Amino acid sequence: MDISATLEPHAIRAARLDAPKLRERDLATTLGISEAQLVAAHVGQGVTRITADMDRVIPQLNRLGEVMALTRNESCVIEKVGVYDEYRGGEHAGLVVNADIDLRMFPRHWVYGFAVEKQTDTGVRRSIQIFDAAGDAVHKIFLRDTSIVEEWDGVVEDLRDAEQSEHLQVSPRAATEPAIVDPGKADKLRSEWDKITDTHQFLMMVRRLKLNRLGAYRMAGAPYVRPLAVSAIEDLLSKAREAALPIMVFVGNAGCIEIHTGPIETLKPMGPWLNVLDAGFNLHLRADHIAEVWQVTKSTRRGDAISVEAFDKDGALILQLFGVLAEPEAAERWNDVVAGLEGLKQEQTA
Repeated sequence: MDISATLEPHAIRAARLDAPKLRERDLATTLGISEAQLVAAHVGQGVTRITADMDRVIPQLNRLGEVMALTRNESCVIEKVGVYDEYRGGEHAGLVVNADIDLRMFPRHWVYGFAVEKQTDTGVRRSIQIFDAAGDAVHKIFLRDTSIVEEWDGVVEDLRDAEQSEHLQVSPRAATEPAIVDPGKADKLRSEWDKITDTHQFLMMVRRLKLNRLGAYRMAGAPYVRPLAVSAIEDLLSKAREAALPIMVFVGNAGCIEIHTGPIETLKPMGPWLNVLDAGFNLHLRADHIAEVWQVTKSTRRGDAISVEAFDKDGALILQLFGVLAEPEAAERWNDVVAGLEGLKQEQTA
């Protein structure tokens, strides 16, 4: 039986009371519902349904001052502290780009929104939470001690949705697309790869060829890609920390990509988790979820952009690590560090 079709909001709330310390995402999984359905069950009890319209939500966040921006996928969480300055909306994509908060957002995946006030051992924790059609979290914004909490009620009221039901219907979650490999297109792929002048052209190129990112990596061979050991991500983060090397970290899902640019100071493994615990930047990575790692080279007008990218067993992208091309000396050091990572033998597709 599909429990998500039968579990009523009062039963969800009872389950929450029975497991007060369990994270919402984990409790929802245990109950067989989406995280958004768990949140919706508490509408009127610390939760308010709000619009998920990006052009309305993001400008309002600026009123709250310094907050924490959180984006995650199944295997990785990124958290950045800053202010939602410099928003640019768009029909297909929106941006927040400033020194602290750097986001690429895709509005068609912003479907459900909630303002949440949760009582914790340290007081009330306030957040804005956005979910996709399947009820999976796309992006969350948490107030901090330094936030302008006096603006909270006004922001919630201005974003408040007319619909305040505690019931929520979600769509089935889309399956991860496996690697698409077509050996007959290998030469065409390499030829088109040679024409790239900007990293953003890559996905458009592979889509034209009816391939996808991971499939292209498995096909291209040297000098375009190099397969790396799954331990390369931890090794790379460790070496970047030791060298005080600024890097770019990209973590995202279908609806939002969040980016950190800067050095890493504190790297702390804890069980399966690999954690960066810095002021203003946290990263939590399930290292045991990494199944494939690739070093990837794409040409740009500022020189080669060399990334290290991790995928899970189903072919889902977990995170991408880049050098900082805007800083030539740092980019050169990055390239040297990546070149020293442990590689794997690859049989190139003909």
